[in-house]
Amino acid sequence: MGGFFGTISKQKCVNDLFYGTDYNSHMGTKRGGLATYSKEDGFQRSIHNLQSDYFRSKFEDELDKFSKGTSGIGVISDTDPQPIVINSHLGKFAIVTVAKVANMKEIEDDLLSQNKHFAELSSGGTNQTELIALLIIQGKNFVEGIENVFNTIKGSCSMLLLTEDGIIAARDKWGRTPIVLGKKEGAYAATSESCSFPNLDFEIDRYLGPGEIVRIYPDHAEQLRKPEKRMQICSFLWVYYGFPTSSYENRNVEEVRFTSGYKMGQQDDSQVDCICGIPDSGVGQALGYAEGKGVPYHRAVTKYTPTWPRSFTPSNQERRSLVAKMKLIPNRAMLQDKRIIFCDDSIVRGTQLRDNVRILFDYGAKEVHMRIGCPPLIYGCPFIGFSASKTDLELISRRIIKDLEGDADKNLEKYATTGSPEYKRLVDEIARRFGLTSLKFNTIETLIEAIGLPKCSVCTHCFDGSSCF
Repeated sequence: MGGFFGTISKQKCVNDLFYGTDYNSHMGTKRGGLATYSKEDGFQRSIHNLQSDYFRSKFEDELDKFSKGTSGIGVISDTDPQPIVINSHLGKFAIVTVAKVANMKEIEDDLLSQNKHFAELSSGGTNQTELIALLIIQGKNFVEGIENVFNTIKGSCSMLLLTEDGIIAARDKWGRTPIVLGKKEGAYAATSESCSFPNLDFEIDRYLGPGEIVRIYPDHAEQLRKPEKRMQICSFLWVYYGFPTSSYENRNVEEVRFTSGYKMGQQDDSQVDCICGIPDSGVGQALGYAEGKGVPYHRAVTKYTPTWPRSFTPSNQERRSLVAKMKLIPNRAMLQDKRIIFCDDSIVRGTQLRDNVRILFDYGAKEVHMRIGCPPLIYGCPFIGFSASKTDLELISRRIIKDLEGDADKNLEKYATTGSPEYKRLVDEIARRFGLTSLKFNTIETLIEAIGLPKCSVCTHCFDGSSCF
């Protein structure tokens, strides 16, 4: 998916920029980039591959290069090399994006027909962020150019533009991905993840609305475009992507996960000895589950943090499965003869779940119950970079539907309806295939209640295929 951080200060900003960007590392695993601006040195930029290393270790040794900058933007990306630096009739600017452009080929062909050219290539193809920059410079000013992006792309796009006169922050038109503004004495910041703020002494100023555009200066933010009235923020931010201390729309990630688990635990009549969260994104739900159900929380599985603080994402599925296995270590002493509920955020492909369940039984668990923090994933996401899945058939739910119906697209609405015969059949089959004692998914109703926003303000397309507009 990706995350970004930008800051502008009356003083040098390199330390805030470096650490603020690093606090988005859980959002992406491919590339990291920084760009700063100072009147003395102009624009400075650096990009590194993060697929086998960490953001801090890649950039720490070259921070002196950015030391004169008083404004800057940084990104952790799951897609293209960023930032892109552009010189245009709008002036020089650097840009970072969190985006998914589903109609890339169509836009690319149109730009090429206008004799536009692409200088930056990504994996042999057009760099998505450069394409967005070229759409921006078709406008008479930055606001008109960003609106051109909103009206041209299918998918989503939030962005930060580092200009010679402040930083422009523009949230996706439908608000599918967030931007949070922060402020402190002598500095402003904009980021995807508000967990960037506390240790850098920023306080949340406000959350940008869908389609809202602002320009931030060291001492204030100027609104350039009012927000749209309708929003479709991704519900999976609270389920999986978001860091526990981050908040979107004033709803904290950990609070939502805890509340969701608590409500599920209250409704669960299974007889178990303890609850365990699958690190990291299943822990908040499991703590709530334990309290709601009234049974203790035990760490029967632990993440090996010295070398696996986050998950690198190899492109090879076999290596991805190996990485997922290597970072989690079962504890025989806590598993032996226990009936345990394990809480996890989601089941996407299910590639490592079967092996994990087998290991839990091999290490002495008497019963292995699984509770999932979101509903079954029925539909692929056309709006954001949800996962590395290429087709809907990579989703375990769709493969099972194909086996049950002979057609992966048949009766999807029924399978997505909580409590329907088709839904129960799907859940039972997933449990059977993975050898689980029992399996329950969170309901859309409980998830939305825990998030605390109106259903029509939250995108649940991957669960029910719905769109309010």
